[in-house]
Amino acid sequence: MDNEGYSVTVDSAVELDDPVGESLRGQHAHLGRWTGRAGIYLPEVASFAAVGIEPDEQAWADLARLVGRGELADMFSCPARPPADWEPVFALDGRQMVGPASAPEQPGSGAEVVGLGTENVPEMLDLVARTQPGPFRARTHELGTYLGIRAHGRLVAMAGERLRPPGWTEISAVCTAPEARGNGYAARLIGELVTRIVARGERPFLHVVETNTGAIGLYEKLGFHTRTHVTFRGFRVP
Repeated sequence: MDNEGYSVTVDSAVELDDPVGESLRGQHAHLGRWTGRAGIYLPEVASFAAVGIEPDEQAWADLARLVGRGELADMFSCPARPPADWEPVFALDGRQMVGPASAPEQPGSGAEVVGLGTENVPEMLDLVARTQPGPFRARTHELGTYLGIRAHGRLVAMAGERLRPPGWTEISAVCTAPEARGNGYAARLIGELVTRIVARGERPFLHVVETNTGAIGLYEKLGFHTRTHVTFRGFRVP
């Protein structure tokens, strides 16, 4: 797609620089906890933590109290480095991509899209276990709308909404069962989510691991482009 004239607006969207913190202070305040300058999601919802873009020593101390000694602080895409005695657990290179400002033509399969809720959590967790799209917990579906596609009654594809900084909605948990790939289900679900997000007057965005080149190629075909490169990091609290 032609990005001329719209990358400037995207690049100035500072709320995307701290998407976890912006979500926890706003749309997801009821799904998290704060101590001082540090916030975390409820553990059954998500693992992500926030300390702001330029945290000071007190912010890290607040987060340590929230998370607890010996526990994992999942800093998502936060570039700030914790104190030296916080043990690195993982680091994955990735990128943040932003989607179109208008509803797309519905791409991919014409398969029926169904809504997913609390009653579908067991099969959602089963699909996640088989496809490994990223963190997904028993109450993750409460973060936003989750949609799926069934084949012969079984859930074979899923995608949903996760982080919600002001004016934006993150698309996440995009996954398709191995036996159902090649049918355009992911494109169908992403297209439906983009349509719904744009209809609310918001913009879609997402995060993807750099090595997932197949997903990156799909997202680019659907009108997403890279805003910035990030590193997903986790640390053990001393």
